[in-house]
Order: sequence, then structure tokens, then C-alpha cells
Amino acid sequence: MKLNPGLLALAVGAFGIGVTEFAPMGLLPVIAGDLGVSIPTAGLLISAYALGVVLGAPLMTLTTGRVPRRTLLIALAGIFTVGNLLAAVSTGYGMLMAARILTSLNHGAFFGVGSIVAASLVPAERRAGAVAAMFMGLTIANVVGVPLATWAGDHLGWRSSFWGISALGILTMAALRLTLPALPAPTGGNAMAELRVLTRGPV
Repeated sequence: MKLNPGLLALAVGAFGIGVTEFAPMGLLPVIAGDLGVSIPTAGLLISAYALGVVLGAPLMTLTTGRVPRRTLLIALAGIFTVGNLLAAVSTGYGMLMAARILTSLNHGAFFGVGSIVAASLVPAERRAGAVAAMFMGLTIANVVGVPLATWAGDHLGWRSSFWGISALGILTMAALRLTLPALPAPTGGNAMAELRVLTRGPV
């Protein structure tokens, strides 16, 4: 089966988000030592990301309903990229914490909107497979990306991991712009109506 370029771009974005979320788990001792905090305190960087995901998902849903879908996905990837760039240049724990929260705000919205867009790129009978293809990026991130980021952090410094993820964010933005068709916002900005695309027709 020919791989849809748009689905590949979405999978790359999912891969980057997955690495961003879980890579710090393996870097906590290095981050703690560099920033002069305890490992449990450094561990709050992971909790802060989870909190940002919880807060960001409804916030983005409520405020972006009328934004064209391709534009929105690129903007979400931009938030992801800027957050990781700030993490890479962080000079202290507080700045890194703020960067982690900023990075997490796109998480829920990217996967939600991305799923809808992925389903719209293929015929009705292939929608489930399209969504699964996007989420494959998240699976690969856990299996390959996170260990690689941990290795880079241990050997090149923890900031190198965030630099690498930032580069992946820029690649995602470009790929989304080049591969996705112009996708208008849903009529009336109703997110729930948009989600129904996943249930129309055979899946």
C-alpha cells in the first residue's frame, strides 16, 4: 500500500511529541546535576508536562475551532518547536519548567485534530488505518526515539536531545505545509461535529 505523504507528516509530528514527553525520564540525573536540583525536583518536569496536556487540550479546542486545520496543525507544531528550543537554551530550572509546560500545550490538540485530518485524507473504509498510521509515530517514539534521546543526552549533554527534537519540529512544520491539502475550519467551529467524521461510513 502506498504511503500517504500527509499521514507520514502527521506520524513524524506524533513521533516528536512522544519523544518530548518521555525522553526526560532517562535524563533526570543529568538534568538534576546540571541545574543543581534534586532528582525528585527534576522529576516535576515530567509532571508539569502532564499538567500542561490536561490544561492545553480543552483550551486549544475552545479557542481554535475556526482555524483552518492545516494552519492549526502547523501552529501546534510551532508551539512544540518553540518550547523545545527554550528547553535547549534553558539556563535554570524555572526556565526549563516553563518550556516544558509550553511544549505540552499542543499535545492533546495535535493528536485530536491530527486524527480528524488523517481520517479525511483517505476513503471511508481506510479511516481507522489512517489514524493508526499517525499514532504509529508515537509507538516508534517510545521504542526508538526515547532511548536515542537518552543516549544523546548522556553522551552529548541533555540539551542536545532538545536541540534534536526542535529540528524535528521544524521538519514537521515543513512537512505538514507541503503534504497536507488546504483544509478549512469546520463550519461553525463545532469540534464535536468535526469528530463525527471518524464515525461516518465503514471504518
